[in-house]
Amino acid sequence: MTSEIPPNVPIRPRPLALVTGASAGIGAAFARAYAARGYDVALSARRVERLEALAAELSAAHGIEAFAVPADLSLFEAHKDLLDQVAARGRHVDVLVNNAGFSIAQSFVSVPWDRQRDFLMTLVVNACGLAHATIPGMVERGGGSIINVGSLAAFAPGVAGHSLYPGAKSLAVSWSQSLAAELKGTGVKVTVTCPGFTLTEFAEANGTKHVMDEAPRRFFQTAGQVVAETLAAHDRGQVVIVPGWHNKVAAAVLRSLPQSLLIAILGRASAKYHLED
Repeated sequence: MTSEIPPNVPIRPRPLALVTGASAGIGAAFARAYAARGYDVALSARRVERLEALAAELSAAHGIEAFAVPADLSLFEAHKDLLDQVAARGRHVDVLVNNAGFSIAQSFVSVPWDRQRDFLMTLVVNACGLAHATIPGMVERGGGSIINVGSLAAFAPGVAGHSLYPGAKSLAVSWSQSLAAELKGTGVKVTVTCPGFTLTEFAEANGTKHVMDEAPRRFFQTAGQVVAETLAAHDRGQVVIVPGWHNKVAAAVLRSLPQSLLIAILGRASAKYHLED
């Protein structure tokens, strides 16, 4: 005996995961993980060719719909155009992964303000804009997910170089905790993941790859490892996750030591990651 869907009952589309910064690294790993879970995926970044290649790969491998929604999140209100592209396909966002980002290794005033502004737009303003625009629909539908990509740096005091980075990542943690509290009971889950050293193109982009290459590989995780541990934590409702046992130890130390001591230690240790102005 076979059952058929009545012709007047619409077929419900697969849930859609929107991943920013999806052209490489942790973003691409999130896209692969959600596609493997049977989600359709909207891939956003600036490098369209990479997005389209990944979309074709995921569609062929998992039989889902994957498509590129190119966007430059350093631009004012860029989140609106991104979501308009999604809506133009008749879709809504069920999972939002705020992953897009970069860092600036130089001192704050040695870099033109427009570059620092682009940083804040990408990591803070448009990430918040995407969440603000998508959460009401998730609540109305009774479920959804917000995953913000933070950093182990969120637990560290600021030192010379990467001036805005710890602050932006600290905001990601506190903001995610606030969202989780506000959305309790709605079916919408919020998680912020705070990875440490990860094997991605991140250091190459900010000019510190030559330094990162000297670090012991045992302290690095792959993007896939970060994502797998993050999604497992998200599934069980954990709000803040630090992937990797060594990073968990580091986070505990950062939270427990006096700031004056941390600043002295981190100031010396991080000097090699501060590029010449």
